[in-house]
Amino acid sequence: MSISDQDRKILKELSADAKLSHAEIGERVGLSTSSVHRRVRAMEADGVIQGYGVRISEAALDRSASIFVQVTLKRQQDDQLKAFERAVEASEDIAACYLMTGEADYLLRVAVKDTTDYERVHSEVLTRLPNVERVISQFAIRAVCQRNFLSEA
Repeated sequence: MSISDQDRKILKELSADAKLSHAEIGERVGLSTSSVHRRVRAMEADGVIQGYGVRISEAALDRSASIFVQVTLKRQQDDQLKAFERAVEASEDIAACYLMTGEADYLLRVAVKDTTDYERVHSEVLTRLPNVERVISQFAIRAVCQRNFLSEA
């Protein structure tokens, strides 16, 4: 599906606040409520909009520290990658996981309370993931920006 400029405007509004009504979005982007409704349904059907959710404060859940973890596997065969990914998906301590190019095979983001909590995750989760050869951790000092919306560009 080709995304029009109007669709991008709708997506930007939904990214900023998914609770907006179609009427409110229409007012903001200069379209009728029915046009917004039709465009949103088409983007959902085409997989452009993959779902809706809420952003929860990790600090409110006592997980205000973010650690980025580079993981290198012993072997990169498909079955080994899949086993690693299944284990990562099963862990509630891992907030995000990306298959990477370059020196590390995966980049994880772990959200924890503090360094003591990360020590637990490191010893009980990360080093026990299947096929792990090396784990390199970097602690984030603070988030500078996190975008959930489309830029104007």
